[in-house]
Amino acid sequence: MTILQVVDKEFSKVPVIDISALISQTNNSSSVVVADQIRQACQDYGFFYIIGHGVDEQLQEQLEHLSQQFFAQDVETKLKIRMALGGRAWRGYFPVGNELTSGRPDLKEGIYFGGELAEDHPLVKVGTPMHGRNLFPSNIPQFRETVLEYIYSMTKLGHTLMAGIALSLGLEKSYFADRYTKDPLILFRIFNYPSNSSLPKSEWGVGEHTDYGVLTILKQDNVGGLQVKSKSGWIDAPPIPGSLVCNIGDMLDRMTRGLYRSTPHRVQNLSTSNRLSFPFFFDPNFNVEVKPIELNDVVVNDDKSDRWDKASVHEFRGTYGEYLLNKVSKVFPELRQKVLESAE
Repeated sequence: MTILQVVDKEFSKVPVIDISALISQTNNSSSVVVADQIRQACQDYGFFYIIGHGVDEQLQEQLEHLSQQFFAQDVETKLKIRMALGGRAWRGYFPVGNELTSGRPDLKEGIYFGGELAEDHPLVKVGTPMHGRNLFPSNIPQFRETVLEYIYSMTKLGHTLMAGIALSLGLEKSYFADRYTKDPLILFRIFNYPSNSSLPKSEWGVGEHTDYGVLTILKQDNVGGLQVKSKSGWIDAPPIPGSLVCNIGDMLDRMTRGLYRSTPHRVQNLSTSNRLSFPFFFDPNFNVEVKPIELNDVVVNDDKSDRWDKASVHEFRGTYGEYLLNKVSKVFPELRQKVLESAE
């Protein structure tokens, strides 16, 4: 990347945390050390890499390979699973330029997935938005099975990481599971950023934004392009072999009264290759109301005036689903009008 601002060395490198002690759950003292590292990373960056996470490497390679196959197809073929066919479940493919960030089209295409729910599931039967069946390409063998296996693995990892985050705040490790994430809202995306080496540097694959939920776990390929807004400026978060990238969402910012801040990030692909990324969103239950945690010596630290969207995560009142729908309706305004409002 050639567009970095000069940054202070103090906040110039996103930390790497080995979470194997959290995964094995065999050594309490080691888990405490990991929790302390998570706390420091959340307060300093809002981002951290994880290694020792246990997500099968062959599964990750298979996911990447099948995704490359899908995006290599012509647009007409990819549109056979377009988002409009996903209905209120908000699933399926969208072409380059169809998703907006801060009102501007993103230079990426992608597929939206979520927890796989049958038509007779209670939440699907009552028409709950963002719940239902996924759309999968019928012409790529093992695509469905691979995506669902990856979602299962990442959901398990999400529960483990939220236990670590609870410990990092001095809470019982089941704090988030007991209140918000026992039955989490799971959203998974596969994004393809076309090679943009000829584009002006002002063009972004996805512009500055924060994520909406509690935790994002990102698998990225080896191309690079992710940038994080640290306390001292924009810094790269390049691919590190064997790692996944974690970052805080708006709801964890809200819960911790700004102690853990949802960190702005953006993507620009300046390489001559396409860039694949696989963000997995581990979010609160759709129908739960997210409330601040009573933390010692922490008062609300509202950064509304500094935020990319000038919106306060602390002033919001309502369920997580209401917060999320308000956000995604701006990302896909046309889809909201056709799918959600027409069914209200």
